[in-house]
Amino acid sequence: MSYRGGRIASSMKERCRGLRRRATLPERALWELLRGRQLDGHKFRRQHQFGACILDFYCVEKRLAVEVDGRQHETGVGPEYDAARTNYLETQGVRVIRFTNAEVLRTPQAVVSALRRALGQLG
Repeated sequence: MSYRGGRIASSMKERCRGLRRRATLPERALWELLRGRQLDGHKFRRQHQFGACILDFYCVEKRLAVEVDGRQHETGVGPEYDAARTNYLETQGVRVIRFTNAEVLRTPQAVVSALRRALGQLG
């Protein structure tokens, strides 16, 4: 199975492109820290398709998904949806690490440190 879950739908590809064009401020800020192998030489992709999911950031080499969550993830069905999505990704061998928008914007170096630890744990 490919990292895209064995299927590439043109509508999903277009959705990924649209999400890249309309990235939130926290997503753009984190991308500036991850792009071009800046984080210890690890390559990250943004708005990357994995099966039926679109991941905010993904390191293929380490199978690490990085999600940047806004307030909609804190209430209503957000936490339940995130838990189900995380469970699915973990069954596919992908580790998921989540940060809030506020964490990315207020403490970017703490986010980078947490990512370094996660990448180190993945061997």
